[in-house]
Amino acid sequence: MGMSVTISVASEQDTEQIFRLQYLCFQSEAALYGNYRIAPLVQTLASVREELATDCVFVARLGDEVVGCVRGNLTEDGAAAIGKLCVHPRLQGHGIGARLLRAAESALSEERGAKKFRLFTGHRSEGNLRLYRRVGYQTVGTSQGADGVPMIVLEKQAGEYAATA
Repeated sequence: MGMSVTISVASEQDTEQIFRLQYLCFQSEAALYGNYRIAPLVQTLASVREELATDCVFVARLGDEVVGCVRGNLTEDGAAAIGKLCVHPRLQGHGIGARLLRAAESALSEERGAKKFRLFTGHRSEGNLRLYRRVGYQTVGTSQGADGVPMIVLEKQAGEYAATA
């Protein structure tokens, strides 16, 4: 009998596991773009700790192991910026990413008053784009990441949950 994955608010004790998981998960993105200087790979442990203290951060746990993570915060225009969604490679494709997104969206809307959600992903990240579109996000533009990677910007209104989420 296997354990089930649970979603919960991250705690300060999760910092190092989140840091290591993020580094592992974003290796495939870096390889996709031939750029190992993307933000999730160069972020410091101290910066992750700061995000846990200020942002809305959720983790997916399998027992005591953090196997997924997502962060969100309110931007100046009242939208919630959602970022650094990652799920351990061995557990991808099982709905954990959608569950993490749903938890972050709910908290950002209900606790912080977000009226819409905004996220971005690399233009070649087809798996990410499929997930985001399946849970209701629509492309609203493009941007250039600080690391030079062309990004697709996606948004959805608060309260719009896809049936598959």
